[in-house]
Amino acid sequence: MRRSVTKKILTYIFVILAGIWAIFPFYWALTTSFKSKADVFKPVFIPFIQFEPTLENWINEARLRGDVILLGLRNSLIASLTSAILCVILGGMAGYALARFRFEKWKNRDIITWFFSLRFLPPIAVAVPFFLIFMNLGLIDNVISLILAYTVFFMPFSTLILRDIFKGIPVELEESALVDGCSRIGIFRRITLPLAAPGLVAAFIICFAFAWNEFLFALILTYRNATTIPVVIAGAEHSQGVDFWYICTRSIIAIAPPVALATIVQRWLVAGLTLGAVRGAR
Repeated sequence: MRRSVTKKILTYIFVILAGIWAIFPFYWALTTSFKSKADVFKPVFIPFIQFEPTLENWINEARLRGDVILLGLRNSLIASLTSAILCVILGGMAGYALARFRFEKWKNRDIITWFFSLRFLPPIAVAVPFFLIFMNLGLIDNVISLILAYTVFFMPFSTLILRDIFKGIPVELEESALVDGCSRIGIFRRITLPLAAPGLVAAFIICFAFAWNEFLFALILTYRNATTIPVVIAGAEHSQGVDFWYICTRSIIAIAPPVALATIVQRWLVAGLTLGAVRGAR
């Protein structure tokens, strides 16, 4: 009995410490965005008690850099949403093919290994080739270049997730539809995709989050018209140092859209992640 109580107490302590560890960076960014420049470098964290909050940072950002921030948010939304949609569409078709068909010359296991290898490839290794390709195509500082780059790098992730989800859907349902005269495309569109909807949402949100937070290609392939919000956040660093108060203000603004999207689709997101984990382990 005493051992059980001790175990439960230790579990609660671990959960509390893990929660504080995860939440504290967001809390620090939020409180820092309301601090004066003099209070930023002081060990004060509780507003109205340890420091007096101010809207000076938010007002300055809206007045001086509001257009730049809105441009970064717009470009990030366009690039992230479009690339995530393409990743789900292309990754869904590839994942379905790997789940339902057996290839002979290039075996399924080799194809899956190739997809895994793309996930382990450091993006910096292909940064220069991508820059040269898009420069010759006239797509530098264009959102299209970001969409293409993000789709190439994040589609393998959605393919592997959706493959496991499609494998968990009973093949007997599709065989019955084939007997009734439904085409393979019709089965995929009318039967398989609706059953895999939670997994599709999960793959979409994950690819969206990856694209939203991507910094390297956004820095290399853009410089003015197509800059994304991570590049805008990094712009708070200059020769005189880092303006942490502005970084925190922009970070809070950047966090809001993906958090709102994840909150809206939370039910499908949790179901999709659980579905993929359980079925992938079979």
